Amino acid sequence: MDEGQGSGPDRAAIRAHYGAPTPRSQVKQLDRIDGHARAFIALSPFCVVASADAQGRCDATPRGDAPGFVAVPDARTLLLPDRPGNRRVDTMLNVAENPAIGLLFFVPGLQETLRVNGRAEIVTDPDVLALLSAQGKMPCAALRVRVEEAFFHCGKAVIRSDLWTRGAGPRPDFPTLGQIFADQIAGTDAAENDRSIEDGYRNRLY
Repeated sequence: MDEGQGSGPDRAAIRAHYGAPTPRSQVKQLDRIDGHARAFIALSPFCVVASADAQGRCDATPRGDAPGFVAVPDARTLLLPDRPGNRRVDTMLNVAENPAIGLLFFVPGLQETLRVNGRAEIVTDPDVLALLSAQGKMPCAALRVRVEEAFFHCGKAVIRSDLWTRGAGPRPDFPTLGQIFADQIAGTDAAENDRSIEDGYRNRLY
C-alpha cells in the first residue's frame, strides 16, 4: 500500500488492503460496561487515556492507582480520578475543547486488555470527588466518561511484547529521568533533578 503524499490512503483503500474484519471482532463491541468489563476495571491498576484538542492534535497519558481506582457508577458511566501531577493537564485541556476520549485498561498478568471509548466531562463536585479519594485525599478533579463503546482486545500485543515477564529483571541500562532532563534542559543538574523527582514519587503521589 503506497501512501504517497498528503494524508495517505482513504478508508476504502485501507479496508481493501487489510480485508474485512472478523465477524466476532465486530459483534463483541458493546455500548455499555457489562459484568466482565466491570470486573476487569475493578482489577485494573493502570490505564492509558487518549484525547485530542479541537484541531485533532492527539495525546495519550498513563493513569494508575490501586486496582479499581476507576469507578463504575453504572453500566454507561466511568469516573476517572485526576491525581496531582505536573499541572500540564493536557487531557483536561483537550476535553474542554473536544470531549471524545479513549481508555485502554491493563491488568498485570492478563494478556487481554479492555478498550472503552466515549465522551468525557470534567467534574469538580466535592461529593463526586470524595467517592474517588485515596490515601485520605480527594483527587484534584475527575473525568466522567459516558460510555459509547466497550470491548475486550485480544492478547497478541501483550504476548508479542512479553510485557509481564520482560520487566521482572533488573532495571534496563537506561538514563534516569533526571539525567534525561539535564540533557534536554540547559542549566539543570541531573542529581538535583533526580532528587526532586524522587521526592515527588515519595511525597506527592496524592
